[in-house]
Formats: sequence, C-alpha cells, structure tokens
Amino acid sequence: MRLVIAVVQDKDSNRLSAALIKDGFRATKLASTGGFLRAGNTTFLIGIEDDRVDEVIQIIKSNCKVRDQLVTPVSPMGGTTDAYIPFPVEVQVGGAAVFVLPVERFEHF
Repeated sequence: MRLVIAVVQDKDSNRLSAALIKDGFRATKLASTGGFLRAGNTTFLIGIEDDRVDEVIQIIKSNCKVRDQLVTPVSPMGGTTDAYIPFPVEVQVGGAAVFVLPVERFEHF
C-alpha cells in the first residue's frame, strides 16, 4: 500500500476531486497555503494499492494544469522597505507536487 500526497492549486481542486471520485478513488482533502505565493492550495491524501499508483498519478496530471500568473513579490524581510518598489513578475503556478510514500500499516475503523 502507498500514500499519495498531492498538493494542488485551489483552482484545480474541484476538478481533481470529481475525477478521483469518478474513477473510484477515495481521498481526504486538506486546505493548505503555499509558502512562495502565500496562495490557497489543496492537499489530497490518497491511500492506494501499489498497482494503482500510476493510475492516480495520471488522473492528477490530467486535471492539474500549470499556468502563468503575474504576482507582486513580497517585500524583503528585515531592513527598511522605503526603497523597495515591487514590480509584478510572471511565474508558473499550478500543476501538482506529488509524493508517494510506503505505508507500513493501515487500519480503518
């Protein structure tokens, strides 16, 4: 058994959740916040048999898209911010960060 942890952008969360349910996968959704953009994310915890991991990863890839977004950098920590003028920067956001971990033991009550 494996635990798949997928951190996805909130914009992709509902689409991914529906696709997982449609294909018979159960997942726990947790609200999370990214450290870089300080934007909302959703973290999915999916317990799955070893032979179905690739299937889950393919569903995640199909439903979580990378997109470009203009963001204003956060002011530097420490020091004075009087001379700091933030200019919007285009960055890629979205997609998914996926971790696959072995499960030593699983119990359901």
